[in-house]
Amino acid sequence: MSDAAFPLDAPNVAYLWARMLVDELVRLGVDTFFVAPGSRSTPLVVTAAEHPGADVVLHVDERGNAFAALGRARATGAPAAWITTSGTAVANGLPAVVEASVDGVPMVLLTADRPPELRETGANQTIDQVKIYGDYVRQHVDVPAPDARVDPAYVLTTVDQAVHRARRVPPGPVHLNCQFRKPLEPVEEEDGGVSVPAAVETWARGDTPFTQYPTPEPRPSSPRMDALVDALESAPRGLVVAGRLSSQVEAEATDRLARRLGWPLLPDVTSRLRLGPVPSACRVAHADLILTADRAREALRPESVLRVGGRFTSKRLRLFVREASPSVRMTVRPSPARVDPDHRGTHHVEASVPAFVDAVEARLEEAEGRGEWCDRWRAADDRVAGVLEAHLEEGVLTEPALAALLAREVPPSHALHVGNSMPVRDLNRHAPPDGPSVPASANRGASGIDGTVATAAGVAHGHGGPATVLLGDLALWHDLNSLALLRGRPVVVVVVNNDGGGIFHFLPIREHDAVFEPYFTTPQGRTFEGAAQTFDLAYHRPGSVEAFRSAYRSSCERDGPSLIEVRTDRDENRRVHRALERGVAQAVEGEFHTSSDS
Repeated sequence: MSDAAFPLDAPNVAYLWARMLVDELVRLGVDTFFVAPGSRSTPLVVTAAEHPGADVVLHVDERGNAFAALGRARATGAPAAWITTSGTAVANGLPAVVEASVDGVPMVLLTADRPPELRETGANQTIDQVKIYGDYVRQHVDVPAPDARVDPAYVLTTVDQAVHRARRVPPGPVHLNCQFRKPLEPVEEEDGGVSVPAAVETWARGDTPFTQYPTPEPRPSSPRMDALVDALESAPRGLVVAGRLSSQVEAEATDRLARRLGWPLLPDVTSRLRLGPVPSACRVAHADLILTADRAREALRPESVLRVGGRFTSKRLRLFVREASPSVRMTVRPSPARVDPDHRGTHHVEASVPAFVDAVEARLEEAEGRGEWCDRWRAADDRVAGVLEAHLEEGVLTEPALAALLAREVPPSHALHVGNSMPVRDLNRHAPPDGPSVPASANRGASGIDGTVATAAGVAHGHGGPATVLLGDLALWHDLNSLALLRGRPVVVVVVNNDGGGIFHFLPIREHDAVFEPYFTTPQGRTFEGAAQTFDLAYHRPGSVEAFRSAYRSSCERDGPSLIEVRTDRDENRRVHRALERGVAQAVEGEFHTSSDS
């Protein structure tokens, strides 16, 4: 800021610290604050509300607002801040903190707390908040109560270090537990003046952070890269599996890598490479369904698997790679954290994805053509696509048809957020690759169904435009009050209501009738029309493919939020999935039967 008045012209020392803290966050690019009402956090809330460069999102539920902050950070790659008061409000942030930690999403957690003299005294709304999030945060600081005797530069260097820790690899949440004494309101205090060092005055007159931390970019050494490329060349029948990628830059680099190697690219729905056209000559969109065919699993065994990014959705693909036992099983991601539940990894390359790809391109000539290896994968992919297209053309609004239809109908201007359990699996399996290119996100770090609507609201906020969220009925019941976050936002909520947890029909517990209903499926026996009315969402309940297409298109044209409820039957959904898998397997088997005969 060019005017030093805001950060330093404070009525008391608490507000001096709060103003410096918020102003430094804004300078660092953390300019969105998700706030829930409370008393002890008053200095932080008032300061954020008054800061000219801060955007404040208010929501009554701390838990939902934490997920909204997570969603915004997912969409932008930059940390968002979450402000909450003391007590159980702090505990309500844990689910979002866990997801952000596991999936590497940066957040700044600003929790208000009592000063030391009120801890462990029975003071109201006081719990032990010190390191309450355990190892799920990249850094925890128990910020002392503001004190005129402490150099205020402490606030600036603490914020600078925290944001650096949130951004650096592996990114994730950081926790500043801020103690405040009364008065909490912006009132003048006698003898409240603070001696401000010249360095802080200089900072206040500028617009840059007090301490600057260039973010390091991990990359392997040149001899190490030579050895890695040699390993890839030693087993040329390979696959590039793209898991969750955090940016379009990573996605484009991964696509370049597959083209340089001449290997099939198997993208997850969260990779930014699954939906819409990509330059790759050998993208395989339906790998999960290809692998339903026994002959395909045998004929398509890779010698190398190069996995880029984070987790991917398909369990069938994971098991296929495990059973194939490739001689090279390499993971490339900037984080040191393992993504190897089968304990078969041969190389873990802790590197920036673009930097790794640049190094590979410098050492390898681009493969000419797709070759027979790519042709076989693409031929199988085309057969799967034909079966899925025929199913969609039947006009019945099944859950696989809904996922395929949504992928084709979602406007290019939308961001897409997908709930866990069946929706993310259906989109990953059944989405045609000829729809628009849209960024798709999902909370696949810990894969919970909680906070789905709130995360989508944050994604829409960070995207700066309209968004669509696809989720199941239990996920919506779980996060119903987050519909309030959609007010005034062009967000389309598509809920698949099969009256319970449809994914359990695909698990072994399905065979245990005595406990299956209701202890696992948990049917609610309700619709969402009343909820839509309560939260001022336009409501549609289509019963066919054409009716959904019409409802979705009209919802996308609205300035405000809409809710589209698609009713299905869980038992019928299981039969539809099994029938599709049988049809796909038969079609793909035919491809490999023909190939073997020729």
